[in-house]
Amino acid sequence: VVLAAGHGTRMKSSQPKVLHRVPGGSMLNCVIRTAEALSPETLTVVVGHAADAVRAHLGADTTVQFALQQPQLGTAHALLQAAPLLAGRTGTLILLSGDVPLLTTATLKNLVSEHCGTQAAATVVTATVERPFGYGRIVRVDGELARIVEERDASPAERQIKEINSGIYAFDMAPLFDALSTIASQNAQGEYYLTDLIAIYRRRKLVLKTVLVDDPQEVRGVNSRTELAEVSRLVRQKKNEELMASGVTLVDPAAPYIDPDVEIGADTVIHPGVIIEGRTRIGAACEIHAHVTITNTEIGDNVTIKSFSLITDSRIDAGAQVGPFAHLRPETVVCEGAKIGNFVELKKTTLGPHSKANHLSYLGNATIGTKVNVGAGTITCNYDGEHKHETVIEDGAFIGSDSQLIAPVRVGKGAYVAAGSSITHDVPAGALGIARGRQSVVDGWVERKKQGSSNKATSSRKDAGKPAH
Repeated sequence: VVLAAGHGTRMKSSQPKVLHRVPGGSMLNCVIRTAEALSPETLTVVVGHAADAVRAHLGADTTVQFALQQPQLGTAHALLQAAPLLAGRTGTLILLSGDVPLLTTATLKNLVSEHCGTQAAATVVTATVERPFGYGRIVRVDGELARIVEERDASPAERQIKEINSGIYAFDMAPLFDALSTIASQNAQGEYYLTDLIAIYRRRKLVLKTVLVDDPQEVRGVNSRTELAEVSRLVRQKKNEELMASGVTLVDPAAPYIDPDVEIGADTVIHPGVIIEGRTRIGAACEIHAHVTITNTEIGDNVTIKSFSLITDSRIDAGAQVGPFAHLRPETVVCEGAKIGNFVELKKTTLGPHSKANHLSYLGNATIGTKVNVGAGTITCNYDGEHKHETVIEDGAFIGSDSQLIAPVRVGKGAYVAAGSSITHDVPAGALGIARGRQSVVDGWVERKKQGSSNKATSSRKDAGKPAH
């Protein structure tokens, strides 16, 4: 069960707190991915504030079921809302918070192992921190977990305790929901605290255990924009350290922003200001220059991406070059050894092996063959106002500069298109297509124009002193 019903007022946002992004996705997505690594029988998300937005955010995940907490009356009340969905279930319930995105699968597996191995009624993940302000404190008696006290309800002595509650639990299902229904709201916030369950279990002489995490940052919650930025920095730092350990060069390890699911091969060099998102895979011995953004793209070995290029949902094969200032939109394929130059935009286009479009072109809905040269300023005019149409340029064709290919149209193998042409019909293989206005030359035109301008200026000065009619 993942708790995701809170507002997160300190975020100062119209968006639910759990939907704010860290590298790799929303905080809630990160928590759910970690939970799914355990292969649970069910996965329930408790929603409340902006419930429809949270449901829509997870709409594609058919493994998730939702419980509604309305109004939001505390963590114990939130977990109770999942009871009808879990009726008749037995075994272990893992409770997670949707705003703790750094939690690892290893910690969850350790939690399950400890909980099941000791046959505990409840097992709590804890951490020791130097500054425990804001967290519930773990109160022990003779070394054993006795209760958890919230910050607002803690005594001065209890506030000195440095072992904190992470809000992550394992529960035996058998006694859980019956005990939850006995929790009262006699506390500073008038809410039903899940932490009160620990004292109830102790009075019932049920087994209580804890699991201490080695790195307290792993159970760090996010309640503000500042904390969101700090957690995001930790995610990026961890990823960057992993990449460098695997043989990737980061020119400035603090400068690139690389998502956790990104894969990069050895001897690839990443320059400052690079953003690599989603499930991007980059091969070996590539070079990604400064201020490039790459999202959900597959890149082969020995590829060079030059500065200020934007690449989304595309594929770039081995030995290709892209940029600077190139824009590869979704469903673009740049084949082996091909070149995309400055200020070239491709959309839903395949550029064949060793073909090139080096300058100032738009190629949309096009299939371009091997060793094609696309001249500067070329446009495939693919949209007629209602439908998109295809352009096909076959192997070895040459497209002269400042040409418009009005789709649907085909340029045959080895054909030429003359510079400045607007091609509206197919050009057969080996032919020359030319479609442009006839040039005219008017001798002496410049001198006559200058003389005419001079006469007008003289006339204007003469008229300046005359009274207006």
